[in-house]
Amino acid sequence: MPSLKDLRNRIASVKATQKITKAMQMVAAAKLRRAQEAAEAARPYAERMGTVLANVTSTVSGTDAPPLMAGTGKDDTHLLVVATAERGLCGGFNSQIAKLAREHARELIANGKQVKILTVGKKGFDILRRDFSDLIIDRVELREVKQIGFANADAIAKKVIGLFDEGQFDVCTLFYSEFKSVISQVPTAQQIIPAAVSEAEEEAEDVAGGAAYDYEPEAAAILADLIPRNIAVQVFRALLENAAGEMGAKMTAMDNATRNAGEMIDKLSITYNRQRQAQITKELIEIISGAEAL
Repeated sequence: MPSLKDLRNRIASVKATQKITKAMQMVAAAKLRRAQEAAEAARPYAERMGTVLANVTSTVSGTDAPPLMAGTGKDDTHLLVVATAERGLCGGFNSQIAKLAREHARELIANGKQVKILTVGKKGFDILRRDFSDLIIDRVELREVKQIGFANADAIAKKVIGLFDEGQFDVCTLFYSEFKSVISQVPTAQQIIPAAVSEAEEEAEDVAGGAAYDYEPEAAAILADLIPRNIAVQVFRALLENAAGEMGAKMTAMDNATRNAGEMIDKLSITYNRQRQAQITKELIEIISGAEAL
């Protein structure tokens, strides 16, 4: 059984930890609001970009379609862009994204496909290198970035497009966590090369009236510039969603840690008081026994 001094040291240590977790919770709560506003502000633009892309794509087919839209015509090599946070202490936020990417990679490998991985964020690299260290071809870290901007996403998009132009892969899928609420972040997989037009975007364009448009310059020329920009926009949205999700998960995790620390302090205090009372009782018994012996 630990001594009273050991218990006092343990209680003091847990109280110090509780102060740290409480401070981290408050910092995460302060950052969450701005990150959430940024993520929600980026969604309409990213969705509208997809709608415009769907409209222009409907007018282009065959050999006129740019490679980023039409693809290579093969489905042999897949690039997985896994975006996670740079830091931990946010519960299962990073591990859930990595789990989705890991399951997708194993499914592709089981089907005889070649898989390559590009990690964005230190935690994703640390998790995936345990199982797929030989598949990771590059990594991007944003630890030194104080606030995520479009330039960061554009640099990642250019790196991905450069790999595509070199013939390094046929299909590219982006993995991130979509922010729903403070306690809910949904791991998401989105194909960005070749450009995938969702049914929701097609329906939204139909609802818009189905009007015919004339393009100047030609639709193929517009797509040649629009698709790379769309890739950067989708990466930017993923980074903003991750930033909001990370703060939400961190706030929840630190709140749970603070509560757990409080419960541990209560249990240690009870143990300390009982042991102290037992020691006092023992000393009284020794004093009384010595007095009676006289």
